Amino acid sequence: MQRVRFGLAAWLLIASLAQARALSNKEAFDLYGRTVQLMESTAVSVPELARAGAPITENARQALIAMRALDRQNTGLTYTFLTNLRGYLTLADVVPKPSPFPEEASRQFSELRDGLNRVEANFRALLDQRERDLADPDRDRLSRYAEDNGRLPPTLPAKPRVVFLGDSITDFWRLNEYFQNRDFVNRGISGQTTGQMLGRMKADVLDLKPAAVLVLAGTNDIARGIPIGAIQNNLAMIADLAQAHHIVPLLASVLPVSDYHKDENPAWEVTRRRPPETIRALNDWIQRFCRERNYTYVDYLSDLIDQSGFLRAELANDGLHPNSGGYRLMAPIALAAIDKAVPALPVKPKRRWR
Repeated sequence: MQRVRFGLAAWLLIASLAQARALSNKEAFDLYGRTVQLMESTAVSVPELARAGAPITENARQALIAMRALDRQNTGLTYTFLTNLRGYLTLADVVPKPSPFPEEASRQFSELRDGLNRVEANFRALLDQRERDLADPDRDRLSRYAEDNGRLPPTLPAKPRVVFLGDSITDFWRLNEYFQNRDFVNRGISGQTTGQMLGRMKADVLDLKPAAVLVLAGTNDIARGIPIGAIQNNLAMIADLAQAHHIVPLLASVLPVSDYHKDENPAWEVTRRRPPETIRALNDWIQRFCRERNYTYVDYLSDLIDQSGFLRAELANDGLHPNSGGYRLMAPIALAAIDKAVPALPVKPKRRWR
């Protein structure tokens, strides 16, 4: 009997942990869309509910439309959706219903109440995730390269060290395969914004004593709706910190994106969250900033973009991250900019004693 009880307790624990995971954007939008459909269809079978519940249903629909426009879940909008769904079902419990009540309508109400439970569970999971993010003691992920930084050998004048600072596009770049016999250090972290990279400047750039830092950043800021002015401020502070420590800053253009592969995977419809016009505006500022400060502008964009203004289809399998072909085009652009900005110092021949 004890073994049975333990098994049931373990099952309930596993089930609760599984429910604690927030739904993906697609899962949530599918659930919310189905829920709105059920609110509309159940109202058909209850005339009084159709009249009184119409504004509530419309509120839920508008909350879903707003989240889809953001292309991400939002705790405030999810709460709005949830409260209107609760209100609709509360109203459904008190309004008079026809008798006999249609069997299909009963089934739909049952599905709708199950949907309410799932929306509530997802809302709690979103709040938990938000709390974890706020309480994260390593928001900027300084631990990612802490051990690697401690193992780096001293720098050599004949082989200038260059730190590549960035997000997933840098993180996925196997620098040793594209730049042989160079002291190029990869300090990219997937998903990071310019603010997080600014927080890593001391540990992952300044303390490594490089001759230069090549910064490729901004695409995740755009996707998260961070104002372009804030992105510009972060990039300017990154450059200022580098220059103050006698490190040459090189700022790269944000890469273009495309939707060419969205038929293979709906998640690869990239331009909704990263509008090409916003990328263009940020790149115009980066280029102008580099010109004003006499910094090197690393222009990846011109070689990666097609005539329609999108990332060339053959250079990225998901419309965002370069594949090997994309990196092969980027590598000589980066190398030419680095060699011009920080040429290697000649090695003095050792003096021979007679």
